[in-house]
Amino acid sequence: MATRMDLDGRPIKPLTICMIGAGGFIGSHLCEKLMAETPHKVLALDVYNDKIKHLLEPDSLPWADRIQFHRLNIKHDSRLEALIKMADLTINLAAICTPADYNTRPLDTIYSNFIDALPVVKYCSENNKRLIHFSTCEVYGKTIGSFLPKDSPLRQDPAYYVLKEDDSPCIFGSIEKQRWSYACAKQLIERLIYAEGAENGLEFTIVRPFNWIGPRMDFIPGIDGPSEGVPRVLACFSNNLLRHEPLKLVDGGQSQRTFVYIKDAIEAVLLMIENPDRANGQIFNVGNPNNEVTVRQLAEMMTEVKDMIDDICFFIDHM
Repeated sequence: MATRMDLDGRPIKPLTICMIGAGGFIGSHLCEKLMAETPHKVLALDVYNDKIKHLLEPDSLPWADRIQFHRLNIKHDSRLEALIKMADLTINLAAICTPADYNTRPLDTIYSNFIDALPVVKYCSENNKRLIHFSTCEVYGKTIGSFLPKDSPLRQDPAYYVLKEDDSPCIFGSIEKQRWSYACAKQLIERLIYAEGAENGLEFTIVRPFNWIGPRMDFIPGIDGPSEGVPRVLACFSNNLLRHEPLKLVDGGQSQRTFVYIKDAIEAVLLMIENPDRANGQIFNVGNPNNEVTVRQLAEMMTEVKDMIDDICFFIDHM
């Protein structure tokens, strides 16, 4: 494998990376990228390894000596600090981040995204280890534009909807709205990480994903996930379309989403991993502002695609 160079033209030394939540959607794609294109070693920590099993078996895989799976729950496992000590960099992806859980499991959501992350930050700080922490675009809460009167001409001004890492305010709903438990927990751990950097010299990077999508992201209830589960919007719509059920829109589907494909997003993460001098102390939005749609537009596009597939299947069946 050729020597990799950073953005400043310097050779990149092979790293040992402690990846917490390696068995999830983002973690599995990041592990694939690291194994296929870099010399870095991964200590993969998670409760499950279904999504990375293809990287772990068989032992004859070319990267077999560069990835180790450690089955553990960071809530109560004494091995966590030792594994962080073994690594040059810790990446924390562990979280409860399914919107349906925010209202039904607010305590678990807060514990997972704040309390359970505290030891990770503590061990990285105390052992002088670099940390890349995955947050969320939801820390921004509501846009300023959402508070403008519906008939205000300012609603057409993009400036009231732009989210900037350094100066956009974080505006949340009232305390009784449990839906905000996730965003608040994520913002609080961000503030703690930032404070550790300011007071104790923790080297950190915070990543705020904007609707990353792709294989292994979600599930279809009753097919490859629990029947009672409620997945994210793409899987929800897919589930309804497969079952020939109407797509359900909240508030007419006027809320907006920007989507980015997981492989493109992982490219950005790899740049953060391999360019610490540029990434340390920074917060990065990772999304595609040129790929923005309302939920209603998304529903219409997915319905059109489903109709096209049905037409193709009909044609094939009658050849």
